[in-house]
Amino acid sequence: MRRTARPLTGTVLAVAAAALAAAPAYGAAGGLEVSPSSVVPGGQVTVRTAACGDGGTATGDASAVGAGSLGLAPGPDGQDATGRFRVPPSAQPGTYEITVTCGGSGRVVTGDLVVTLTAVRQQVHPRGSVKTGVGGTLGPDPVQTAAGVAALAVAAAGGTWLLHRRARGDGI
Repeated sequence: MRRTARPLTGTVLAVAAAALAAAPAYGAAGGLEVSPSSVVPGGQVTVRTAACGDGGTATGDASAVGAGSLGLAPGPDGQDATGRFRVPPSAQPGTYEITVTCGGSGRVVTGDLVVTLTAVRQQVHPRGSVKTGVGGTLGPDPVQTAAGVAALAVAAAGGTWLLHRRARGDGI
């Protein structure tokens, strides 16, 4: 029991940590979602929060990055307060705190905006086989793969035939 408990505990902790890291910045807690979270100077940013309740309005403060104040109104779903602002072209790279104050409750929520000099690229998915220098499992050439499988089949058949002759005593 102890031998399996430790690896299982480690696995459960790793899965829990990954789930917490993948959780969005906003959600049940009602934080502030800043989208995109990383932007170049002159880019458009959308902020959204569910902290102000259904149909709630809010006032945002993006003066830390030089954009001033902004108004947030209920979005098309009528639940999240949403607003937009443009990062000034003169903004310097760094992390800036964006603050939103709910109109009815006075609740304050914050989120971070990262200003970079280069745009964030879309994730690129690799294609093709891995060039390891020793060979791969299924290379890009199906003819070579078929030849390798045939060579293994001939070797297995020959080995089986030799072992069968030895077991019968045919003189090997």
